[in-house]
Amino acid sequence: MPSTRRRFPRRGLAPALLLAALLAGCTGLRPGGPLLPPDLAKRPDGATATGWPPELDAGEAKTRIARLINPSVKDRSGWAADLQAAFANLDVVHATETYCAVIAVTAQESGFDADPVVPGLGNIVRRELDRRADKYGIPRLLVAAALKKGSPDGRSYEKRIDTLRTEKQLSALFEDMSSELPFGRKLLAGFNPVHTAGPMQVSVKFAEQHVRERDYPWPIERELRDEVFTRRGGLYFGSAMLLGYPAPYDDAVFRFADYNAGRYASRNAAFQAALARWSGRPVDLDGDLLRYRDGEPAETPGQVETLLRSASVALDMSAAEIRRDLLLEKTAEFGETRLYERLFALADSRAGEALPRQRLPEIKLNSPKFQRKLTTGWFARRVADRYKACLERGG
Repeated sequence: MPSTRRRFPRRGLAPALLLAALLAGCTGLRPGGPLLPPDLAKRPDGATATGWPPELDAGEAKTRIARLINPSVKDRSGWAADLQAAFANLDVVHATETYCAVIAVTAQESGFDADPVVPGLGNIVRRELDRRADKYGIPRLLVAAALKKGSPDGRSYEKRIDTLRTEKQLSALFEDMSSELPFGRKLLAGFNPVHTAGPMQVSVKFAEQHVRERDYPWPIERELRDEVFTRRGGLYFGSAMLLGYPAPYDDAVFRFADYNAGRYASRNAAFQAALARWSGRPVDLDGDLLRYRDGEPAETPGQVETLLRSASVALDMSAAEIRRDLLLEKTAEFGETRLYERLFALADSRAGEALPRQRLPEIKLNSPKFQRKLTTGWFARRVADRYKACLERGG
């Protein structure tokens, strides 16, 4: 499950693979189709990959995709069909590398299970209900009595909590409790503990933002949240999150880190590292350049902004100009700002060399699915290993 720290750009989510591909250059290309972004065009054997020929029909594409999926996965042809449909509707370049990127993330996030089992969900729900009951002054005995009431699916809420196995069941439970229980709206207040869902554990907020900017290609029977839980919808939104932006990297491992920590987190972590190197002050390398509250930039300056403001003379930028550029941190445009260019110029000069423009963020992952301490770096490297294995299956 991705970290709940995942952000998404508030500016456009336009498909940007073509823009990124133009950066790949035109030398050393293998014969084939469209260009790929630099991080995906770089093959382990040193060759430069390209997309599949545009004239390749959908049937042959599905056959190729199925071969890329681990043979142990059930219904490979079904997964392949949904992947091909997602790419076609997103205008993503069809290529072994792009499909392997999605396949690797899916394998890591769910093991190719559209609605994966999560241990201990019942206990998580009970703890959250107790916490919120205390917060709103609702007696726990009253909550316990209400949970014995029958729910829309015929079972009591108590029984549904005790038999919870998947996040889809959990999401449906909270929606029913919010609308059906006497104190549900007050106690839950639109709260739903499921923030990421489906086979790629994509952010529900990202999906909501995406459909505001690009029509969803299939009918939505109930709510968009329900579509994210499906194989088709989960692959569609996950592919958009992973591939639908100009990742400024030369290695796919940083794109995989971004999928976990938020777009451009690896670029921003490198910016933070450069700031720390230049200033001599410790900086958290988490990929967030601003402080956030409820998903929005807070007015109070965070660690990075405070440090940059203290160096405004050296940067030759005012506090307002620094803030203006930092507000672009979740977009491609930040890499072209005066702040970005000026900070790296100063840091490179002090270091006597060009500092890295990409770095794995250092973020601890928090999830009930994890029984040990994990990080974004661990996630990215695990996905990168799966990506390489997929490329080997593709030949």
